Amino acid sequence: MDAEIELKLFIQPQHHDLLIKILNEHPNSTPQGLKKLTNGYFDTDDLQLRRWDMGLRVRGFDNQLEQTIKTAGRVVGGIHSRPEYNVSINQKTPILSRFPKEIWPTANDLDRVSTSLTCIFETNFERQTWHIYLNDSLIEVALDVGEIIAQDNVDPICELEFELLAGDTSALIQLAMQVAISVPFRLGKASKAQRGYQLAGKSKPFSIEHIDYVGLPKNNNLPQALSTLLETGLERWQLIENILTTSNDIDQQSALWGELRRCVRLLRLSLNQFGLLNQQTSLLFDHLERALEFVGPLQSCCLLLQDGAKMLANINDKPLVCQQLENHINSMSISTQLMSIWQQPEYGQLQLTLVDLLLTTENGQHKLDNYPELGLFANQLQQSSWKRIGKLMPITAKMDSGDYQHVANALDESILVGFAYGEMYPAKKREAFRAPWQDLALGISTLSAYKILRLLSERHQLNIETWLDNKETSLLFAMEQSRKSALKAPIYW
Repeated sequence: MDAEIELKLFIQPQHHDLLIKILNEHPNSTPQGLKKLTNGYFDTDDLQLRRWDMGLRVRGFDNQLEQTIKTAGRVVGGIHSRPEYNVSINQKTPILSRFPKEIWPTANDLDRVSTSLTCIFETNFERQTWHIYLNDSLIEVALDVGEIIAQDNVDPICELEFELLAGDTSALIQLAMQVAISVPFRLGKASKAQRGYQLAGKSKPFSIEHIDYVGLPKNNNLPQALSTLLETGLERWQLIENILTTSNDIDQQSALWGELRRCVRLLRLSLNQFGLLNQQTSLLFDHLERALEFVGPLQSCCLLLQDGAKMLANINDKPLVCQQLENHINSMSISTQLMSIWQQPEYGQLQLTLVDLLLTTENGQHKLDNYPELGLFANQLQQSSWKRIGKLMPITAKMDSGDYQHVANALDESILVGFAYGEMYPAKKREAFRAPWQDLALGISTLSAYKILRLLSERHQLNIETWLDNKETSLLFAMEQSRKSALKAPIYW
């Protein structure tokens, strides 16, 4: 048995030649040549191996055949760690009896599984490899270019894998960081097998019906809480990416971009709370935040158009107003935003930095000795956040549209604090406290939408200023009532 530990990165084909040049010229790099690999992935019609969390393939290379089975493992960020068993064979269909008996679940019907195996999909690609020494570690770098094939469906492969052959896992991150200076990439959570099952229609599509509160450890262990926050943020970030690559619905895309930005902000907030947000990492977050500036306007426009644009009832020339809003959304080039952001090296650098912080946290390198236990720490964060909001929007102040939009980010951060630690508190009291603040956040998004409408009205002579004035006045009145109610609500921590 081999314990495979690798970092998987997705790259764009246009960076292929640059990447090869960098790896060829890297100090202590020894090119290992190019191989053509053919791979058939097998399972039963009822996906028994998948349900056992196993992946089975037969690989062909250099006129040889090898069967491999990978058993249950773990993916942390982009680091894949999974036991695997490799056996040479002389046929293109696997022979399960050649694997060790102890790897199979108890009470298995291995004979039935063996006779029911069928090839679900194939992955065929060229693999170019290098061996690179970094400090006291040896890393195999593999560049795979090809395609996944499931009947008539094809999905391209262009990914980079850093596999640890000897030494410390941190060397994978160090080497990837060196490459990331010049080559844009993103973390690769989904393996070729996962993508293949998806392409073959054998697994459920990625979806986020509702992102729930973070499930923090019950033992009040602060380092474990930090690890959970980082891992949850990274996992959801990559999941949202995967859904965005296949989504064509603008309302869904708007919601997904909002959740992605929320994950990024949660990660930044968590690092800051634990004293781990240095200047370099902060600059990377700033860069991504600027790249996501379109998200707020996108959400505001979609808010106005949802449910048949019912928010625009009784407006003059509603079809024309809706058309101008749709034109405004089209001007944001939403369909190309993800690819554009992926082309920025800072994107992958930030993801790698977060994986590195996650690994060092799990390895106990952040002692957090001067911090209280988790329950008290969460209470302090909640109290500090609530006091900040109270100072920014005191109960005696009268706030207008500009005032509310000025405090939007601070309110968003306060809501995120409650989101990160909310599982630690009674749900009924927690939700009663948070509801008016979330209503205010929705109100601020609506005010932003009205601001966009004013700009469009001026630009295209829509003549809706009176309607906007009335709507804004009515909304501000309701928001003022919600704010005063929220500031008087009893705290739940």
